[in-house]
Amino acid sequence: MKRSLVTGGAGFIGSHLAEALVARGNHVTVVDDESTGSRANLAAVEGHPQLRYVKGTAADSELVRRLVADTDEVYHLAAAVGVELIVQSPIHTVENNIYPTEVVLDELGRQHAAGRPVKLFLASTSEVYGKSPKPRFAEDDDLVFGPTSRARWSYGASKAIDEFLALAYWREQGLPVVVGRLFNVVGPRQVGAYGMVLPRFVEAALAGRPLTVHDDGRQVRCFAHVADVVQAILDLTAHPDSAGGVFNIGSDQPVAILDLARRVAAAVDPSVPIEFQSYTEAYSDDFEDCRRRVPDLGRLRALIGFEPRYDLDATIREVIAWKRGKD
Repeated sequence: MKRSLVTGGAGFIGSHLAEALVARGNHVTVVDDESTGSRANLAAVEGHPQLRYVKGTAADSELVRRLVADTDEVYHLAAAVGVELIVQSPIHTVENNIYPTEVVLDELGRQHAAGRPVKLFLASTSEVYGKSPKPRFAEDDDLVFGPTSRARWSYGASKAIDEFLALAYWREQGLPVVVGRLFNVVGPRQVGAYGMVLPRFVEAALAGRPLTVHDDGRQVRCFAHVADVVQAILDLTAHPDSAGGVFNIGSDQPVAILDLARRVAAAVDPSVPIEFQSYTEAYSDDFEDCRRRVPDLGRLRALIGFEPRYDLDATIREVIAWKRGKD
């Protein structure tokens, strides 16, 4: 029985990943500090003999050492999440993204040096591309960040440091690491508390409130169902040729945010109004955003034959159904 460790495993993506690993027959240890995640996300596998839950942080080196000693593979998903959290708490963002990754890699490096290689999946983000003007982002593209005086870019820059550090362990020590850059993952269990756009729209529509679209709503994103993303993570981590690689993970079907709002309103109540709010009102007067963020999935398709199973409208309906059932 393979032993898997999932940091941030009580979060939105982490909990779905933990469930999938349990379903595969793995023994799964979840560690989460519950700062943005919730143990309730693991209700479907709570009490399962193959699941162990540890409330703690991946920044605790002694805890990480104990957990890694009993692990065959690590999925490192613990990180700061959401634009609102990033803007409001830049210190938290930088520290929570970089230091726990350093702790995990240091321990995996020790294990590797002792002749026990443990593969690491590092969850990174499309935010590392910054405000690149390219129509599609490929893994070897330049990263384009704004100035350090604008906290907006601290998330992408700190996750880029995570990638540099993980790949340095691969180059110097041969530590098997694979980096996945996640693009706008959505689905059941995601909440709008930290600025996530789809659950924010769904929550507003179900409550009969206006859907608030930032700026002009013409920003373009690609939304991938969490089940598709989890499958890609599992397939990448299992593939022997993924080590040392960086892979975009998500959907490559673009949609404008205003169109997303209209689709949510149509699925819940077409009479729900849509309102616009400036970035200054929503965040701060120095907030910057990327107008278009679409991944090139060629590398992912070539290695694991990835194709999303869920389309956006089906995903919206599932999120609405989950939210209704939750309330």
